[in-house]
Amino acid sequence: MVQQHYTGEDETADEAKVVRMKFGKESLHVPAPAARPGDKPDFSRIAFDDAGAVSRPDPAAAARETFDLSFGLVRVLDDQGKLVGDWAPKIDPETLRKGLGHMMKVRAYDARMLRMHRQGKMSFYMTSTGEEAVAVAAAMALRGEDMLFPSYRQQGLHLVRGADLVDMASHCMSNARDNLMGRQLPVHYTRADLNLFSISGNLCTQFPQAVGWAMASAYKGESAVAASWIGEGSSAEGDFHVACTMAGVYHAPVLLNVVNNQWAISCYQGIAGGEETTFASKAIGYGFPGLRVDGNDFFAVWAATEWAAERARKGKGATLLELVTYRAGAHSTSDDPSRYRPKEEADAWPLGDPVERLKLHLVSIGEWSDDRHEQLGAEIADEVQKKLKEAESYGTLSDHKSVPPETLFDDIFKEMPKNLKRQREEYLSLR
Repeated sequence: MVQQHYTGEDETADEAKVVRMKFGKESLHVPAPAARPGDKPDFSRIAFDDAGAVSRPDPAAAARETFDLSFGLVRVLDDQGKLVGDWAPKIDPETLRKGLGHMMKVRAYDARMLRMHRQGKMSFYMTSTGEEAVAVAAAMALRGEDMLFPSYRQQGLHLVRGADLVDMASHCMSNARDNLMGRQLPVHYTRADLNLFSISGNLCTQFPQAVGWAMASAYKGESAVAASWIGEGSSAEGDFHVACTMAGVYHAPVLLNVVNNQWAISCYQGIAGGEETTFASKAIGYGFPGLRVDGNDFFAVWAATEWAAERARKGKGATLLELVTYRAGAHSTSDDPSRYRPKEEADAWPLGDPVERLKLHLVSIGEWSDDRHEQLGAEIADEVQKKLKEAESYGTLSDHKSVPPETLFDDIFKEMPKNLKRQREEYLSLR
């Protein structure tokens, strides 16, 4: 089985001199990316298995029988858009078209929201361009009863669960329709009614929360599982290790997704430990399976999620999924990726584009066409434009139609204490 290999010790370039600080006979190794701005994109340090090369064990298999999955790469779609190998899930064409539509809508929504940020209509935004399959395929493979603990780049979870773009955009603009009443950063969505837990700006807090929820589900004898997502950089946080320890000890029915999109803001993924081994292999030390998955392959993400969820429902415990993908856009609107990586790097990513790959498959089996794809794209663009225009009618950052200030006193206590009632009355009397 092909593993992920790195050749950092052979570096002789100027950058190697910068990142290796000498202390007598000892040296401190600081991981560095293979390419910086102005260099040619280079992914040669990462080896990828061919589609279909990795075998699929029984979901109830002992964890020690799954260790190879931490170093291979679960792939289903080949370069011609055909399904290969025993990981290929059986998904009907109509469901696949829905998945394609969800991914296209996420991308159109992101592009429009990014433009609105540049127009001063919101303070902050984060796109998920190139990572749409990570969220959409997983959400479609899970059940509605399952509790999801996302990070800030899984907009697809919300769309699959039925969230309205008007509500999502209103939250980002902190306007009068914001269900969080301006108390959260933009893109930190939450929907209790859709089993979508609140996103936290503090990295990795959702992992132990998901494990705790999963433990409670198992304790109550319920079949629902929890699933959570973090970036690979967040796996260096202490919360990651606490969550994995608890998940391993108590066989929590939880899916722990590490989205390895190669960059944690401006930090190369090697800084979080991805240079010496895979992120999936971290699961081995905690006694549960780690799956390294092609995150740009809709079928692979679906199949791996389905496998891990079945394992969890059978009482076999947690699974860590490393979803290998690439962050095509900036980390956020506060970031300029051209300062730390080649501009052409996204186009050179070996695993391609998740939208184009699913489209190619549907076309190859006669269930899609370029004309239908173009038509759907136009329909989605029109829908997104109308939804965001409606959201703007409730206010934007630039027109100051924000959440009414008196809501500051709401949802703090079950029963508002007298001192807050008095302060609220004083405020209202001054308006």
